[in-house]
Amino acid sequence: MGEQSIWMQKVAANPEHSHWYVERFRSMARAGEDLAGEARFVDAMVPRSARVLDAGCGPGRLCGYLAAAGHHVVGVDVDPVLIAAAEQDHPGPRYLVGDLAELDLPARGIAEPFDVIVLAGNVMAFLAPTTRGRVLSRVRAHLGRDGRAVIGFGAGRDYAFGQFLDDAAAAGLAPDLLLSTWDLRPFRDDSDFLVAVLRPA
Repeated sequence: MGEQSIWMQKVAANPEHSHWYVERFRSMARAGEDLAGEARFVDAMVPRSARVLDAGCGPGRLCGYLAAAGHHVVGVDVDPVLIAAAEQDHPGPRYLVGDLAELDLPARGIAEPFDVIVLAGNVMAFLAPTTRGRVLSRVRAHLGRDGRAVIGFGAGRDYAFGQFLDDAAAAGLAPDLLLSTWDLRPFRDDSDFLVAVLRPA
């Protein structure tokens, strides 16, 4: 096991943090806010019945949307509170508690590679810095030959976009498309968010 993730450090410091996060998204959903932008993006990339892995799925909002759209969805998160909320609020996908740096889905009975793997919600920035490269390698290992990874996170989170792209390259992932938002705006040098679509190199 690697260093504890920044997310789990927050949970250790405040045991209510995960419950607050779950309720925050439930409240936003009740208010009618659009929480499916990332999921629509992923849905547009693949045919019906695609195999989708939501790595760092949190309380399952992307998983639920993508399963309802007809995809075969697996959600993995390190936080059991978030997985429990996902199972309650968005039943249908297969949810697993797991550390992305140690991800080995064939060992858990999920042998087929994925058509798309998504890491949304600043997942990369919540990882322990020492595990980022390993997580990207595990993503690469679970992608199908023609699969793509979609990774989005914001600037100012102690993970420079250039370093991320270097780490991705070292893990065997090459950029297909770089955007600055989930609604398809182009990436520029001054962008404060990155959505990277990566393919096996």
